[in-house]
Amino acid sequence: MKNSYVPDAETLVEIFRRMALLKANDEHTRRLMATGRLITPYYSYRGQEVIPSALSVSLTDDDYLCTIYRGIHDMLAKGMPLKELWAEVAGRVDGTCKGKGGPMHITYPKKGIMVTTGVVGSSMPIANGLAWGSKLSGDGRVTVATFGDGASNIGAFHEALNLASVWKLPVIFLCQNNQFGEHTAYEKATSAKQIADRAVSYSMPGVRVDGNDPYEMYAVAAEAVGRARAGEGPTLIEAVTFRFHGHVMGDDDSYMDKVRKQAAIEADPYPRFRARLIADGIADEALLAGIEAKHNAAIEAAIECALAAKFPDVSELRQDVYADDSLVPEESYA
Repeated sequence: MKNSYVPDAETLVEIFRRMALLKANDEHTRRLMATGRLITPYYSYRGQEVIPSALSVSLTDDDYLCTIYRGIHDMLAKGMPLKELWAEVAGRVDGTCKGKGGPMHITYPKKGIMVTTGVVGSSMPIANGLAWGSKLSGDGRVTVATFGDGASNIGAFHEALNLASVWKLPVIFLCQNNQFGEHTAYEKATSAKQIADRAVSYSMPGVRVDGNDPYEMYAVAAEAVGRARAGEGPTLIEAVTFRFHGHVMGDDDSYMDKVRKQAAIEADPYPRFRARLIADGIADEALLAGIEAKHNAAIEAAIECALAAKFPDVSELRQDVYADDSLVPEESYA
């Protein structure tokens, strides 16, 4: 794929706006967990903010997203409202799934966020189903399936790519290669030199991109979205990045090479992009600081609303599970 997509100034500021939101949200989440105000499973995406931010500016609310348990950054970049997100993460009834899904199982169809799955690799077959529906109806929607590098080694990856290519589905397979599948380094579990090479087996474009470069990431994503929307079929994107924290909160990340990790943190894409916007005259300090302050205020307000909200009533155990609750014995919930 030869790319000529170049983001204009407005798009660059919007990418920054989304990155700033993702960074701030992760920092607030980890802070609340560290102080004991929030008790929940959490998979930090810190360091991966560029990927969904540079992709989502080319998507619409109608386009579909299927993401994974480490996907809150994908959801926020796609437009997930903060108050509903935080209420769900906190397990409160005002959440997107009435507090019953938590951070690993969030949906918000109003913004095209169709599923968040805890089953590794399952975002891809689900995305194919949505994309097949779009192709049949001709609605012009694009579906994006995000997943990690570890998921590229399971059957669902290969089956999904094969079927998407056979049917020329309007789907993008976005691998956020943060170089670790849970606690296992990429080179210890994956034989392919790069995941993008696997696309050739399924007759689709495969692109490896620096997932920490907003300009490169935008260009590759915009072209893939354009191909899918034009009926030209799927694309596999391997966006290379690095996660700054362990697999899950509480993980001591002892399996991560300390020198490599420190180098990644020092090359943090957020301050680099921020500085470049100012140096290139795209934005000034006042604008960017204002964006950051607005996000922080919105997140803090969402947190307070979430923590003040009620937990789901026990009666919710019956809801959204059975087609006819009257047939379920009361003692089933005792």
